[in-house]
Amino acid sequence: MTSHFDGPIDLAPISKGQVRSVRRLLARKGREAAGEFLVEGTQAVREALAEPGLVRLLIVDDPSRHAHLLRLATGLPVVQAPASEISQFADTVTTQGVFAIVRDLPVALTDLPSRPQLVVICAQVRDPGNAGTVIRCADAFGANAVVLTHGSVERSNPKTVRASVGSVFHLPVAQGVAFGDAIGWARAAGLQVLAADVGGDHLDELAAAGGLTRPTAWVFGNEAWGLPAELLAEVDQVVSIPMWGRAESLNLSTAAAVCLYATAIAQRRAPLGAENASDRQQLHPLDGR
Repeated sequence: MTSHFDGPIDLAPISKGQVRSVRRLLARKGREAAGEFLVEGTQAVREALAEPGLVRLLIVDDPSRHAHLLRLATGLPVVQAPASEISQFADTVTTQGVFAIVRDLPVALTDLPSRPQLVVICAQVRDPGNAGTVIRCADAFGANAVVLTHGSVERSNPKTVRASVGSVFHLPVAQGVAFGDAIGWARAAGLQVLAADVGGDHLDELAAAGGLTRPTAWVFGNEAWGLPAELLAEVDQVVSIPMWGRAESLNLSTAAAVCLYATAIAQRRAPLGAENASDRQQLHPLDGR
C-alpha cells in the first residue's frame, strides 16, 4: 500500500513476488539484472529515503517501531514482513527490521565532479566491510567521490551498503573502473595521486611540508597484499603512516581514515582549501546521475 500513516498503522503483508525480488538482490547477479539493491538498517534506509526517486519499496517488521521512517516514505509502497521473512533478508544476526529496495544508478568517471579536492581510489578492495567503511570515511572527511576499480567489491553489495551506514548515498561512487583510467581521470582533474603503502614517505612529514594541501586522490590497495609494484609505479608518491607502538600494521579502513583526515584538515587550513570549501559544499552527492 502507499503510505500515509496518520493514526493506527495497518500495512499490507509482503507478497510472494516481493519476497522473491528481495532474495534475488542478495546475489550480485540478481542485483545487476534488476538494477536495484537492498538496503538494511534504520540509518541507511533513512539516507536512501532522503534522495528523491531512489527507493522503490520499503519493508518493515513492526510499523509502530519505524513510524518515523514511514512518515518519510509518504507516497511510496510500504509492506510488512514477518520475522521469518525478515531473517532471510538480514545481513546481521540482530536485524533492525527495516529494509528498502533502491534503484542502482550507475556512476561513470564522467559523472564525477570536475574540480574535486579529495578523492578515494580503492584498487582491488574486495572486503565489503572495508569498502563500506572507506566510503563512510570519505563522506565524513568531505571527499568528493570514491572510485572502485576492477576487482573491487561493488558498492551495492549489502555488506558494503551496511558498513557505509548511508554514506553510499551521500557522494558519487564509480565502480568497475580500470586502474589506469582512474589515475588518468584524477590527473586530468588536477589531482596529485598518493598511494598509502608501507615503505613510503611518512604522512606526518608530508603534511608538515605542505604536501597535503593540494587537490589529492588517495589510492588504497587490497587488504591482503596492498598495492603491487606496477600500480605503485603509476602514482606520484607513496606514503606510509608512521606508527610508534607495537602494532604491526593498520587495517585498510583505519589507514584510509588517517590519510583522509590528515588531508582534509590540511586543505581546510590552507588558503587553497578555504578557497574551494564552498565548491565542495555545493556539489550535490548525486550530481550527474
